[in-house]
Amino acid sequence: MDFRIMFSFLSKLQKNNNKDWMDANRKEYEIVRDQYINWLDQMNSKLAAIDQDYFNTPGKKAINRINNNLMFQPNKPIYKDHFGAGLDQVSRQGDFYIELGINECYLGGGYWHPSSAVLKSIREAIDYNGSAFKTILNKKSFKKCFGNMIEGPQLKTAPRGYEITHSHIDLLRRKSFAVSCNLTKDEVISPDFDKKVIEIYKEMVPFRRYLNQAVTV
Repeated sequence: MDFRIMFSFLSKLQKNNNKDWMDANRKEYEIVRDQYINWLDQMNSKLAAIDQDYFNTPGKKAINRINNNLMFQPNKPIYKDHFGAGLDQVSRQGDFYIELGINECYLGGGYWHPSSAVLKSIREAIDYNGSAFKTILNKKSFKKCFGNMIEGPQLKTAPRGYEITHSHIDLLRRKSFAVSCNLTKDEVISPDFDKKVIEIYKEMVPFRRYLNQAVTV
């Protein structure tokens, strides 16, 4: 896929973020969307070939709607400034997330503001074997790719059922467990972009598998 076409369309959309413009240019949108879906299908096959635990996710299932949810975010524009998708998607959380937009491009994964039941399961896994999780987080190549987990609201004290002196209290206080790797537009339009995506996916696998196992066990 020529991602320059995607960026060009998104740039025009954000200058004309209204339904009338979208209706008048819907054919162009559908061409870009279909090209993106085809690219997602290709990535789906490539990732499945390198990961025996990969969950097959066709492009049409992976892609997110370009419309913002105005019911819950009425002050947002009608349309997003990016194309988003989730591969290796058992559920909408815990997938391998791809966001390519005019203001931000990144690959991410994990659980951002999970439900209380999911958060409880992750904390139980950390309580049982948090050392294994910290080994993943502190791996040199992992930190080079993602840095630390994305910061978010945390508990001021220990969660219910855990002592403040717990050896992994720094993790137990968290309400989200997610990482991301930012990309430049030049990286996205590069001929080596697919290779870059695969490298980042492979680096993220142990992190995502730890969390997904915690949630499903």
